[in-house]
Parts: sequence; structure tokens; C-alpha cells
Amino acid sequence: MQPKKKQQQTGITALYCRLSRDDGQDGDSNSVANQKKMLSKFAKENNLGNTRYYVDDGYTGTNFRRPSFQKLLEDIEMGYVSVVIVKDMSRLGRDYLQVGYYTDTFFPDHGIRFIAINDMVDSAEGENELAPFRNVMNEMYARDISRKVRSAHRIRGNSGEPLSQPPYGYMKSPENKKRWIIDPEAAKVVREIFKMYLEGKGFETIAHTLQDQKVLVPQAYWKSKGLNRSGKKTQPNPYRWCKTTITRVLTQQEYCGDVINFKTYSRSFKKKERLDNPPENWAVFKGVHEPIIDRQVFDRVQGMLGGTKHRAPKPENGEKNMFCDLLRCADCGKKLWYRTSTKNPDIHYFLCSNASKDYRGTCEGRHYIRADAVEEVVRLEFIRLAAFLEHDEEGFAEILAKKTNAELLSEKKQTEDALQKAVSRNETVASLYEKVYEDNASGKVTDEWFLQLSHKYEMERMELKEKIAEYREKLSTLDGQQHRKDAFLAAVRKFMDMGTLTAPLLRELIDHIDVYETEGTGRNRTQRIVIHYRFVGYFELPESAFSRSSRHRLDTRQGVSVEYVPEPA
Repeated sequence: MQPKKKQQQTGITALYCRLSRDDGQDGDSNSVANQKKMLSKFAKENNLGNTRYYVDDGYTGTNFRRPSFQKLLEDIEMGYVSVVIVKDMSRLGRDYLQVGYYTDTFFPDHGIRFIAINDMVDSAEGENELAPFRNVMNEMYARDISRKVRSAHRIRGNSGEPLSQPPYGYMKSPENKKRWIIDPEAAKVVREIFKMYLEGKGFETIAHTLQDQKVLVPQAYWKSKGLNRSGKKTQPNPYRWCKTTITRVLTQQEYCGDVINFKTYSRSFKKKERLDNPPENWAVFKGVHEPIIDRQVFDRVQGMLGGTKHRAPKPENGEKNMFCDLLRCADCGKKLWYRTSTKNPDIHYFLCSNASKDYRGTCEGRHYIRADAVEEVVRLEFIRLAAFLEHDEEGFAEILAKKTNAELLSEKKQTEDALQKAVSRNETVASLYEKVYEDNASGKVTDEWFLQLSHKYEMERMELKEKIAEYREKLSTLDGQQHRKDAFLAAVRKFMDMGTLTAPLLRELIDHIDVYETEGTGRNRTQRIVIHYRFVGYFELPESAFSRSSRHRLDTRQGVSVEYVPEPA
């Protein structure tokens, strides 16, 4: 005779219930409580004892990795279950191939009696010819629901509503859940990460700095705020930042105030895996919420990230030189590497990363230049700029004005008007799309008419999307041109106040510096460098701007000096 516990574990009548959010739209008839009531009543009336509930609440029928369903399969494999009862075939699932496998193969192989009450399916009475058709209809229902959900998702996404959770640094507005607002505590960390990177610090250095400061990683930060966000939750140290997190922060365009939808997609309603969408398929809406990072700063960081292929060499103190990533070879355009002399650790220099002699590159020259010489030349050039601005601000402004477009304001007004019309029409099309969708769902519009109208609106929406992106990009470019003068003047004045060079100031003023190969020998040896400023490119000062002492001599070390001669326009 079997023990009582063993008897309770075998011959189980499994009462399986499933409810998803989509099923919940049908009313109370599909509720878990009503399913339990129906199944238990049926089991009692048919003398099927030793019942046990298996419940999956909130799981779609196309997903067969449901926790309770998997537990049911495990108990069947162990030989505990003899009967499986469901309300109808759709409760088992909405994928006709998978459902067919369980009803036609898995259950019979394990001696399971399967019953679907409302569909009048009972495997003890033999095969039911209608069961396969019901499975197909259940999958068609899931497919139709998925199509309508995707359509609504597409409408919302193309209207500029954020489809994803706000990134680290933002949070949902309490007044409007569809709007992001700045989270001051996290935004401060984001700004600090950008600041450190612009100062020349690498990913590892930034990560270690944040860890030393006991700054919570995003996942731990959200948890401390009571927010359940997706992502890795197994990190034992809540302060341990990693390179991938730093990179993600530095490349998050949303920090400029933008909303970017459709970054990922799924191939089918049956497959929940999210795949990366090509950037050309993204829907980008600029200036939707308050930015954390200035767009010019973000673009500068992207340029630095995109151009850095090699680890920047460091001297013995572990710090990068402030001119790293700014110096370029004037002949091949490649960046100059920063090096420290092995014979004399006090000597730091730059040379072409594409040099043919030492690094098997294609550039004929080494373009060697001392780091202290570069610093002195740039400092003296900044002094000349500041002196010219101080003594002849009108002339300075006139030179800058030549680099702007005389028809800038007129072109901007035309672009703004065109953008406003496109945005207004896009909102109208979205409303029309939504109305025809609702009419189709309520039966007022046939599926055929819905497909024709939705295709028409979709094509117009795609054209408007391209126009809006084009107009916004053009306005962004025009705004950048309009502010170049003020930005350049502000940066020069900042140097006048500081009097010293810093990495942030260099990256605020300089786009890059071209370094040419040395010419001549001995005392006649010369080398040309050209500074290209971020706002105005190569800035030529008139001869009147030259001070009386235009030649400067720098003693770099005992017995060696560098003479700096400004190049007149």
C-alpha cells in the first residue's frame, strides 16, 4: 500500500488556468477565479479527484515558457499527472503548432487525458476533428491582436510618444507619464561622466572614480528608488561601474532632449526576442524634453568616441596629455600618438600613428613634435586672440561675421514655417490613422477599406517623417551657425579670465590641430602647425593684430629651445 503523501502526488487532475492582458479585455468570463470555479465544478461532477491548480496570470498564449505551464510539464514527466483540464483550447496556447504537439503527441505519449470543456474536447472519447481548426482560429486571434497592438504602437511611436522607459538621468513626469523630466540626482552623474570624458579620462578611469565616490550603478539606483527596471540584477557591488555602462551613457542621444523610437523590433508575434533596428529605421524627435547634455557637447563626445581606435598612451603618472585626440597629421590625416621617452621620462612627445618607419603605416614622415612645444604655441596663439579681442572687438567681430551666412535669418524663417506645416499635417494624419483604426475595431470600417486607408496614411506619414527630420536638421545647422560668433567669443573670454590652458577649454575652442613634418636642419629646422577652431575653422588674424614681439623663444630643456613665429594672413 502506497504512503498517503505518495498517493497525493500521483494521479493528479491538473486544472490549468491562463489569463493574459489581451484576454482580460473579454470581461470577467476569462478571469482566473471564474476559470478555477468552472474547472473545479467539472472535475467534481465527473469524479476526477486529487485536483491541483496550475495558474499563469498575465502571460500571452504565444509564450509557452510560462512558469506554471512548465511546472505542469515537469510533473507530467515525473508521472504525477493523469488528467489535464482547461476552460478551452486557447487557455493552453495560441500557437496551433505548439498546441497540436501537446494534444496530439506529448499528452498521449505520457498517458494524459486532456479535456477542453467549452470546446467539448476529451481525449478519452477519441480524436476531435474540430480541435485542429480551433487551434488555427486561436492563433489567428493572437495574430490579429498582435497586428492591432503593433499598429497602435506604431502610431504612438511615430507621434513622438516615448515607447521605452526613460534612461538613467530622467524619470516619468508625475503629471504626464508620457513625458520625461530630469532626475536631478542621476542627471548630475551623467553630466560628470561627460565632463570627465572631455577632460581626457578613459572609461576605466571614469568607472573607478564613480566607484570610489560610492555612486550607485543605474540598476541599483533605480532599485533604491523603488523602481523595477529590466537589466542585470546580479551585480554584487552596487557601486561597481563598468566600461559598457559608461559607453552607454556617453552614446545616449536622449540626453540631448530627443526621443528615439523603434531602436529594436521583433520578427514575429511568436518570438519575443528584441533585435537591433538599423538607425535609418529609427523615429527621431529632437527637443521633446529638457536636455541634460548640450547637443554640441554630445556631438563633440561622439566625434571623440568614433575617432579613438587605439588606447591613448600615458606617461608614468597615468594621466593623458590634454592635447590627446586633438593633434592630426597634416599629410595623412591620422591622429598623433602621445609617447614618453624611454631614455628621459621628462620628455613627452607626439608622432603620427600612421608612420611607415616605426609602425608599418603609409605616412612617410613621423611628424614628431614635443608636447611642451605644442602647449606653448597654443598658449601664445590664445594670447594673441585675446589681445586682438580686447583692443579691437569690432574688428574681431567683423572677421567672424564673414564666416556666417548673410541670408541666415531669412532661410531660418522659411525652414521654421515649413517645419510647422509638416508637424501639423503629421498630427492630423496620426489622428486620422487612429480614427480609422478605432472604426475598424468597432466594425464601422471593413478590413479591406482599413488596409487601403492605413496604407495611404502610412505612406504620407513616412514622407512627412523624412521632411520633419530634414527641416529639424537644417534648423539645427542654422542655429549652430548663428551661435558660432557668440560661442567663439565666450570661449576666448574664458581664456582671458583663466589665463591657463585646460583640457575642457581646449575642447571648447579647438576642433583639431594639423602638424606638418619638419623642414630643414639644425638652426634652420622649422615645423608648421595650424589650429582649426571649433566654431570658425582656421582663424586668420590680420597683420595689425600682431604684437611688436611676434617671435617667442621657448627653452624646452638645457641647450634646446623652440622659437615660435606667428604666420601672418
